[in-house]
Amino acid sequence: IRTGGTGYLMYALMDMIIDSYFSILSAWNEDMDLLEDKLLDRPNRSVMYDTQLVKRNLIALRRVIWPERDKMNDILRTDSRLITDQTKMFIKDAYDHTIQLMDMVESMKEITSSNIDMYLSIISNRMNEIMKVLTIISSIFIPLTFIAGIYGMNFAKQDPVTGKIMPNNMPELYAANGYEYTLLVMAFIAVVQIVFFWRKGWFK
Repeated sequence: IRTGGTGYLMYALMDMIIDSYFSILSAWNEDMDLLEDKLLDRPNRSVMYDTQLVKRNLIALRRVIWPERDKMNDILRTDSRLITDQTKMFIKDAYDHTIQLMDMVESMKEITSSNIDMYLSIISNRMNEIMKVLTIISSIFIPLTFIAGIYGMNFAKQDPVTGKIMPNNMPELYAANGYEYTLLVMAFIAVVQIVFFWRKGWFK
């Protein structure tokens, strides 16, 4: 550095900064691997937040690298006497590193976007499973509730002979073992529906 002049000093500083970016990306890449494992094992909001944070950091780093790459390109085209041809070769190498960094950032950003999409897909599948269970339960209880609602209606009727008000105007209410028969019919309907859903593969 002492003998290389100001141009080489500038290159040394730029090269040190660029090398630090590689270290940062390496650490973020390890974090992404851990987040992806957590996403496949037990996805939650915390994993989603950390993944989005990595993506935001990648976007911020790209905004930093981009002007530095353009500035190096401008330096390579300059005819300043402070920058020797040998120093330009070093700067060209650093410029190539910035291109490599940009490619790494874009690749990692695509991976984070893919992980976010995978998280949303997992959550959507979970919601579909929950809705399927609720649909099965509702489908089973709708006809049972209908039957219970019918026999829960008590319309009063006046006896034409005595003139008394008869509180129960439903013949089935006086049937022997009517309560047990109604329960059996309701259970039969429920079993038929469960078998139907099972054959359709809704319980898988």
